[in-house]
Amino acid sequence: MAETAKPRRAPARSGSTKRPTKARGSYGRGRSQSARPTHGRRPTAQPKTQTFTAPSGDKVRVIVLGGLEEVGRNCTLIEYKDDIIVIDMGLQFPEEDMPGIDYIIPNMSYLKGKEKNVRGVIITHGHYDHIGAIPHTVPRIGNPPIFALPIAAGIIKKRQEDYKTSQINLKNISIESELQLGVFKVHFLHINHNIPDSAGIVVETPAGTIVHTGDWKYDFHPVGSPPADLLKMAEIGKAGCLLLMGDSTNANRPGHQVSEKVIGEELERIIEKAPGRIIVGTFASLLSRVKQILEISERLGRKVAIDGYSMKTNVEIARALGYIKVTDRTLIPMQRVKSYPDEKIMIVCTGAQGEKNAALNRIASDNHRFIKVKKGDTVIFSSSVVPGNEGSVQRLQDTFYRKRAKVIHKDIMDVHAGGHAKKEDIKLMLSLFKPQYYMPIEGNHFLLRENQDVALSMGWEEKDTFVADNGQVIELWKDKNGGHGRMTKEKVPTDYVFVDGLGVGDVSQVVLRDRQELAEDGIIVAIVQVEKKTGRVIGTPDVISRGFVHMSENRALMRDTRDMIKKLVDNKDPKSVADTDYIKTQIRDELGQYLFKKTERRPMVIPVVMEV
Repeated sequence: MAETAKPRRAPARSGSTKRPTKARGSYGRGRSQSARPTHGRRPTAQPKTQTFTAPSGDKVRVIVLGGLEEVGRNCTLIEYKDDIIVIDMGLQFPEEDMPGIDYIIPNMSYLKGKEKNVRGVIITHGHYDHIGAIPHTVPRIGNPPIFALPIAAGIIKKRQEDYKTSQINLKNISIESELQLGVFKVHFLHINHNIPDSAGIVVETPAGTIVHTGDWKYDFHPVGSPPADLLKMAEIGKAGCLLLMGDSTNANRPGHQVSEKVIGEELERIIEKAPGRIIVGTFASLLSRVKQILEISERLGRKVAIDGYSMKTNVEIARALGYIKVTDRTLIPMQRVKSYPDEKIMIVCTGAQGEKNAALNRIASDNHRFIKVKKGDTVIFSSSVVPGNEGSVQRLQDTFYRKRAKVIHKDIMDVHAGGHAKKEDIKLMLSLFKPQYYMPIEGNHFLLRENQDVALSMGWEEKDTFVADNGQVIELWKDKNGGHGRMTKEKVPTDYVFVDGLGVGDVSQVVLRDRQELAEDGIIVAIVQVEKKTGRVIGTPDVISRGFVHMSENRALMRDTRDMIKKLVDNKDPKSVADTDYIKTQIRDELGQYLFKKTERRPMVIPVVMEV
């Protein structure tokens, strides 16, 4: 194959500058079109050009506060001098070693003292990993305006009502909207995902154009919306894209993402042939799937009962906005399910991840008020399995199998399509945008690397791909040679902020460590009464065990523990006579070692010393 042509300077255009082409070549501002990267062909190497370092205050800073080391907690800052915009404010669900934690939100401490500079929060779509932190974070950063498309705005509004926090400044926008937020001009790009009103964010900055894809896939036969706007992508690429920030969630998977049309056709065949009741478990946020199930059920004459608070809420919002179109006759309350023949019933609920208290688990375990599983029921798991939930999902499926229900999941039939781009989709995105720099986002580190590898396979050089950590500062600037970018070593705080009930940030790592210890080894409470003047033990120490050993089954150990505590206090250092803190420390240390020697477990020891 012929080598790419030797690059030349392109004529200057309004709003752009000239720059010699680098080795990888792209449609960056002022770049030669002859040096564009193409699939399967690497551009020829070019002489290195001089780098002009701009003053720090003239640089655009891109800082991702969450989403580069995990799936969730998505939040990105773009900053130039006194202007800051925020893209998404999502939550992350806790890991198994985080007992009691509801979820994790981005650390916004970098914006402390800069609240007046935040021009707006821009939302890509209505999933909780992109909007879930809003009730907790927006009031703490000066309550800037929030710009969201209708579905996302509806979900944000409902969530705000549920939390009853301070009023937010929510702005409804359309895909055609253009915003001027300080120096930043923001417009939107229609993309496909598995929730309607999903958008890519295009930000024109003093350094050049930044594109944030949000969650996306290519679907040429989507449900309820047109295909992604490929023409606009190509136009942005031709005008010059300095930095493309691209979703990495499915970057490790080959091929193209399956169309929702294929899933809909398979679901219709299943629903049409099912002899009895159908129970579908899926994500409440997967509105494209829910829309198909409801509308197919109506066409085939099945009544639909919806269970799960978030599922009911999202369906209400989607119906109010005209996205889901079913009549009131089709939707019935759960308590009326028994009023219709089994072959006329469809149940749509949450809990496909095996969540303990979710509707699907309650149905499986016969703890649901209105539904008992029986032979002849068809149970469809129309969702992917979130990493870490494999065991709970399999146990849930096994429960349905034991009750002789027919179980269908994505490994058996095409009943689920992901909402994220695969490798070939990413290649098409890169070839349309032709970014000067590419930054994988939204995924664990290995997913970011897989995404980077896709760009490298198409001719991008490693130095032009930014695989960053949370909080790592990316700098972009423009000089007479065009746009430049680099990944710095500077990092801003991105420590976990835990939400526990109504508490935000009041659960520290120390508290979490204590919870982990309690969960693993339990607790021993040692209660001792001592005479104030002599420090001698009065009576027999009392010992309470929770989560360590069953006291009635370990009487000898409990008796020895009481004796050990009594001897320890009576044989104390003389200075401990009036020092209860010293006695507590001795009990905590010595008893901990004693119990570990006896059981090879180390429970949390809490001494209680009462002076009499």
